[in-house]
Amino acid sequence: MTRLIFLGPPGAGKGTQAKQLADFCKIPHISTGDLLRDAVARQTELGNRAKGYMDRGELVPDELLLDMVRDRLGEEDAQNGWILDGFPRNVAQADFLDKLLADIHQECDCAVNLDVPDSILIERLLGRGRQDDNEETIRRRLEVYREQTAPVIEYYSQHDLLVSLDGDRDVEAVTESLKQAVLS
Repeated sequence: MTRLIFLGPPGAGKGTQAKQLADFCKIPHISTGDLLRDAVARQTELGNRAKGYMDRGELVPDELLLDMVRDRLGEEDAQNGWILDGFPRNVAQADFLDKLLADIHQECDCAVNLDVPDSILIERLLGRGRQDDNEETIRRRLEVYREQTAPVIEYYSQHDLLVSLDGDRDVEAVTESLKQAVLS
């Protein structure tokens, strides 16, 4: 069984690497953004509650997000492993996740941090060509990420669960190091 948390700044390649490893291990790749969009589309109770916040342009509260993660980790396909992509984003969420995993008799194998220099992240994000991706916005997103998630990286380091990998390489090289680091 493989249960992993993927951490890393926007543009580090979390989604790409999580998807490849999830396909390789035949386990679900769970992204909180995808969970939210799916719950809203299916008009679940949680989705309808989240939609109200999203429609007002507000952040979905941790409590609601955590309920969605709880439901998703309880599904049949997640019993043999999973990869959480970009969650938890803060120490409060990490604490909740620890308690949740204890409640459902699962544990995280490790938290993988993809480390990429800001200059490369900015270049990658600008290269995506998204309308909201200008250099000033990207720098602010990276700053917010560092403020919120640096403590999460430290949290997993203190729990001896952190594996940091150089994400500033081609996709295949990162995937191979990832397989060696977490599947051996």
